[in-house]
Amino acid sequence: MVFKRRDKKSFLQAVADGIYPKGGWTRAFHYVRHRLRRLPGTPEFIARGVWAGVFTTFTPFYGLHFVIAAIIARTINGNLLAALLSTFFGNPLTYLPIGVIALKTGHFLLGTEFEEGAHQSLASKFANAGADLWHNLIALFTDADMDWHGLSVFYDEVFFPYLVGGVLPGIVAATICYYLSVPVIRAYQKRRAAHIRKKVAKARAKARSFVAQHKEDGRDA
Repeated sequence: MVFKRRDKKSFLQAVADGIYPKGGWTRAFHYVRHRLRRLPGTPEFIARGVWAGVFTTFTPFYGLHFVIAAIIARTINGNLLAALLSTFFGNPLTYLPIGVIALKTGHFLLGTEFEEGAHQSLASKFANAGADLWHNLIALFTDADMDWHGLSVFYDEVFFPYLVGGVLPGIVAATICYYLSVPVIRAYQKRRAAHIRKKVAKARAKARSFVAQHKEDGRDA
């Protein structure tokens, strides 16, 4: 195919780019910002998409952020592409502080605690939940008994607190990004419109000059 990549990325390269994109996260940030400013629509319409994307990064539905951002953008009448681009607010540099804030806020609001100990770290809770999923999948086809303990602990101490606790900081962060985006996008659109008008005026002046010169050459002949 004409538009197919000639140098297809390997799985490890794709993972590496997801963790640290080529050119660094600074370059990726500037690319996203540039794309956001050039989107069609009013500044408010685009900024509502930004709100949807940023808010989505505070939810624990990893792997589904694009879908959730799109749904939220449709609900609040925001730009869909802006919502998808703004999910890059969540990246390996920000997911840790986002997760910590969401978990602590969630446990505070729910009046619960994150149990810590030798085998009660966050990583071990993820590992135990994953082990339960695998074990229960095998149990569907064997005589083994299903075990939901690891998944239960993960839901009670990680997923549900994260889900509850991400709402408030997500709204705050998304709203800040909305109000920062509107004037930036509006200023860029005005500057771009002025640049286009200048180019059109220049082209028209050049065309008039060409026509005038052509008429002058005709009279001379």
